[in-house]
Amino acid sequence: MKTLGYYNGHFDELDRMVVPMNDRACSFGDGVYDSAYARNHIVYSLPEHVDRIFSGASLLDIHPPCTRREMIDTICEMVKKVDASETFVYWQLTRGTMPRNHAYPEGMKANFWIIIREMSIRDTYRKIRLISREDTRFFHCNIKSLNLIPAVMAASAAREAGADECVFHRNGRVTECAHSNINMLKDGVFVTPPADELILAGIQRGHLMAKCRSLGVPVEERPFSMEELFSADEVIVSSAGSLCLSACEIDNKPVGGKDPVLLKTLQDSSLADFRKATEPQ
Repeated sequence: MKTLGYYNGHFDELDRMVVPMNDRACSFGDGVYDSAYARNHIVYSLPEHVDRIFSGASLLDIHPPCTRREMIDTICEMVKKVDASETFVYWQLTRGTMPRNHAYPEGMKANFWIIIREMSIRDTYRKIRLISREDTRFFHCNIKSLNLIPAVMAASAAREAGADECVFHRNGRVTECAHSNINMLKDGVFVTPPADELILAGIQRGHLMAKCRSLGVPVEERPFSMEELFSADEVIVSSAGSLCLSACEIDNKPVGGKDPVLLKTLQDSSLADFRKATEPQ
């Protein structure tokens, strides 16, 4: 198969799949999602991503139709049905199917979607450009919900500006990007925003923190401002598909470029971990 769509046990090429209009994703965006990348039909860090979607579902009172193990097994099975060896794997749980009504019955069974298409992770060593915007999202950013309109608008603004990502800031504090985490290196320290309700704690963010600690690089989880970001030695954007990208510009002003050795160490290590974990055994 060139692409794959999956819905509650049924699967086919993506453009041949249909879903019920009464799925609550259609009227309320009522669900949670996660995504990862696969290489050699092996999904990188899949258990961590599945743990996160189950955590988000619990916070939203969404009841998955399967166990964690069953979800992992299903995703792995579906990935193997796609021809390409490098793929983007997206899946979501929506609250369920019912006529449109804000309130929902207790304990309704969630719908399980999977979308798979050919895509590779981004070039780890390519410099990227950023813009910034005021963060006007709600206070549930720690939940990977389907409600992404502010992120969609910010990503569109970045594209129109010829940039790669948009950095959000709220009341003077940097939070995250439209679809990535934002981190920085300063005086040999890896600094990342605290994992509270203002950011989604990315899986790759956690990998970078663990890697720094293993290398003896201090890690600080703390708030920081746009002014601090502009003065950082390196500005690092991380996500499932952007393992450890460095920014060279924010709002048309140059940033980073002051600690290339540590930056490359983290980039080399991140890419090596991804390749090792996705090599057939």
